[in-house]
Amino acid sequence: MKKNSHNNNFKNGSRKNIKQIIRSAVKKHASPLLLISRCTIKKQYDTFRRYLPEVTPYYAVKANTYPDIIKYLYKLGAFFDVASANEMALTLSLGIPPKKLIFAHTIKSEKDLIQASNSGVHLMTYDNEMELYKIKKHCPEARLLLRIRVSNLGSNIELSLKFGADVDQAIPLLQKARHFGLNPVGISFHVGSQCTHSDSYLQALEISSTIFQESKNYGFDLKILDLGGGFPIKHRDSDNFEDFKTMARKIRLEIKNLFDKKTQVIAEPGRFMVGPAGTLITQVVGRTYRNNKNYYYLNDGIYGDFSGIVFDNCKYEFKTLRNGRKHLSTLAGPTCDSFDTISVSEDLPELDLGSVVYVRNIGAYSCASAVTSFNGFTPAKIIMVS
Repeated sequence: MKKNSHNNNFKNGSRKNIKQIIRSAVKKHASPLLLISRCTIKKQYDTFRRYLPEVTPYYAVKANTYPDIIKYLYKLGAFFDVASANEMALTLSLGIPPKKLIFAHTIKSEKDLIQASNSGVHLMTYDNEMELYKIKKHCPEARLLLRIRVSNLGSNIELSLKFGADVDQAIPLLQKARHFGLNPVGISFHVGSQCTHSDSYLQALEISSTIFQESKNYGFDLKILDLGGGFPIKHRDSDNFEDFKTMARKIRLEIKNLFDKKTQVIAEPGRFMVGPAGTLITQVVGRTYRNNKNYYYLNDGIYGDFSGIVFDNCKYEFKTLRNGRKHLSTLAGPTCDSFDTISVSEDLPELDLGSVVYVRNIGAYSCASAVTSFNGFTPAKIIMVS
């Protein structure tokens, strides 16, 4: 994946200015390109801190591992959620102290636990007894958050299908950690990716509060509550769901009502921080007329930066630099695999070879899950813009 920098200002640009920026970027760098806007990252970070001021954001590195994003968020004051030794090593290599990391994967290899121990990354999650055996052996100094299973209603990806201890096992798993001489310090949950219902957070907070209170009867003094991620963004202009400001107000009030002021509350926003900052620029490299529709082949696809369509259930909005009458069209990626079909029902103006097709709000779970070089096609070059 190629990386570069660009100084054009992408902040609050009109449609005309955005088109000019895109034309200039393509002329200078060719395509495909993924423009990442610093000012949008700052806007998202500031919004999170404004409406959830008591919650410390740990950026979920898996959303986009581009080093300049990590460095910029660190400059803004963020902490970081890593899910593997590789993400841990990347983040630490950028000068970020280990105390600013949480190893928030409940299933960790022994090798990764050894690296966490050696690196001083001691805050981590677990959700089962077997994990405690590994932690006891390889990272006994760990501070542990028990991840519980909660409702993922209204979320694009239901993470509770794979992670989280049943609520009735919470106290036994806290006791088991203590029996091993480990240090359980809090509770973690995740309402699922792209969660559009605040009720899921409110229910999870109520469950977590019950565990906090009940654990006191067994001699525990839990200090940390981890809200996980899942905070939604708009991928399309027509998306209509509860906005972050409204959601945050409800979450903040529930935290105030249910938890002691001394409770340290953290969260793991990924998509929310970088999703709106990304604009993917592609160009038409082939066209035909098939199945009574215009059929356009782009120089990026499902195996590249549109991978979120498959892995993250994303529904993007495709825009062009052209005006005119629109026709039902199919968009496909550049590889020789027919699976590499991006959309079969887009209303687009007539396009030619070299015409630009771009997508906004695609900064998260796009390049991060792209295949490096399937069929010899590489993902988009990343360019940071102001």
